Amino acid sequence: MNFSRFNFHPSIAAAVQKCGYTSPTPIQEKAIPHLLQGHDLLGLAQTGTGKTAAFVLPTLQRLQNGPRKKIRALILAPTRELAEQIHENIQLMAGDSGLRSCTIFGGVSKHGQIRNIEKGMEIVVACPGRLLDHLNSRTISLRDIEILILDEADQMFDRGFLPDIRRILKQMPAKRQSMVFSATMPGEIRHLVEDILTDPMTIQINHEKPAETISHAFFQVDQSSKTALLVDLLQKNTMTSTLIFTRTKHKAKNLARHLQNAGFRATSIQGNLSQNQRKLAMDGFKSGRFSIMVATDIAARGIDVSDISHVVNYDVPDTAEAYTHRTGRTGRAEKTGQALTFVTADDGQIIKFVERNLGGKIRRETVPGFAAHTAEKARPEPGRTGLRGNSRRKPAAGKWKSRTGRAASFDFGITASAKK
Repeated sequence: MNFSRFNFHPSIAAAVQKCGYTSPTPIQEKAIPHLLQGHDLLGLAQTGTGKTAAFVLPTLQRLQNGPRKKIRALILAPTRELAEQIHENIQLMAGDSGLRSCTIFGGVSKHGQIRNIEKGMEIVVACPGRLLDHLNSRTISLRDIEILILDEADQMFDRGFLPDIRRILKQMPAKRQSMVFSATMPGEIRHLVEDILTDPMTIQINHEKPAETISHAFFQVDQSSKTALLVDLLQKNTMTSTLIFTRTKHKAKNLARHLQNAGFRATSIQGNLSQNQRKLAMDGFKSGRFSIMVATDIAARGIDVSDISHVVNYDVPDTAEAYTHRTGRTGRAEKTGQALTFVTADDGQIIKFVERNLGGKIRRETVPGFAAHTAEKARPEPGRTGLRGNSRRKPAAGKWKSRTGRAASFDFGITASAKK
């Protein structure tokens, strides 16, 4: 199947071809036909599955007909980085259609946003807080909205945006096409979905399963040795583009600074940065000027880099779903990737949930000099060393089997650069 099947307007079809899109991803293949028919839709898909194009292309197709210079589509995103990313995708996919979009988010001047609105935009990509600010100031109107899209709805909830979203909903027409996309579906989001969507189609693309192109390994380590272990791994192994997750923004900042002092091309992205600082960090990571990005879960939502070779969970995530979302940053576009997780004695329960989600035991690794002294809870059962956990024979050194059965070769047990 290719994109010609959707019969997009010639200007949009030309832009799709220029973007290099050939065959639609599963979420695109299943969602786009329903959206072109005007249905409401709930899309459950992990990061890297192509959901942005799944909602942008049908939106552009619908807006091709009808009035211009009126805000007819609103896309809500939880972070400034994700809003900017969606806006950039719209600009690429709109091609010569004449359809225009702008962003609205905090951390930058309202006056520039007001000027863009006054020029007449058909699409607005916004973060809820700043959009509500504009609505309260009457500098924007949503009375002509035909399409509403919520992206990363689970993170909207995590950031406390649901009350703002409900206020925003009251200022737009009840008759509209609405879409909600999310990696996970906690109960609070399900209630919101019921309020927003009317008789929706539901598309679910393995939203709880990590991609099969990713190999996983747990490193047993004491909390106090995590940073030293990370430096050791980075020094001894080829990790071309590495995304490191920490639990707090302060730890992200301090860890990036430590890596910089150790001679690595590292940066961080977290909530205390200004918009300009965040953009510089993001652009530097995308361009390769920085080979290491340290981030929190929320800040990482705007990272869209296809060639990340390694994801390191410096801190174990809070849920199995968050593990899937983090590790989904690597192994994209049919490339292989590595997910490394530092596990302490306190992380035993959550790693059980992660393994249950993966469908088997993940191999534990130790590096000489960094073996945990108190990680009994995190150790595998005797003889269970492979991902499937059904063999008592120890695997050959430097190799283990991924979920797909392919052997991954590692310098220290888990290093393999993504295929180029």
